[in-house]
Amino acid sequence: MGFFKRFTKPKASVSLTIPKSTIELGEDLKGAITVLSRDEFDATEVRAELRCIEKRRRERWVYNEKLRREVRRVYWDTATLHSDDPKASDKLHLVPGFKKTFPIRINIPAGGRESFDGLDANVSWSIKGVVAIDGRPDVTSETTELQVIRPARAPAAVKEKEVIMITCEYCESLMPETATSCPNCGAPRKT
Repeated sequence: MGFFKRFTKPKASVSLTIPKSTIELGEDLKGAITVLSRDEFDATEVRAELRCIEKRRRERWVYNEKLRREVRRVYWDTATLHSDDPKASDKLHLVPGFKKTFPIRINIPAGGRESFDGLDANVSWSIKGVVAIDGRPDVTSETTELQVIRPARAPAAVKEKEVIMITCEYCESLMPETATSCPNCGAPRKT
């Protein structure tokens, strides 16, 4: 391989197909990575890259020499909350005209954060397909933004519990059987 070829991507294309862009926490995301090659090269793997990134707006005061005073600087802190690179295929030798679709299944963790976009903070989920190559830049698909939401739960059925009422031995008012003292007179319940 020539020296300059190490800095160029192989002539290939990768596309990631997912059926929906909105997914619930804890759900499995199914999709397919399609690889089309117009060049001959060896790939170390075909994978998907799932990322959850949180950005928070921060500010700090910095002394400015020209103005001779403190000025406010606004910046964004970035943190990776979740990162997953599931493999769709191991090592491959690709030749011109190679075309193959690899199924992929990725679990969105139930304990993850849902997508959020605000003035001072945001949480975003993204996924892309990658053909990894040793010694050269990887071939990647377009990055797809996912909308991750909380799971929709059906309202729990309310169970009605039968409460047995007994009479107080002192004031003869009714009180629940589970009470330790009468709610009317406050006398302790005899067992």
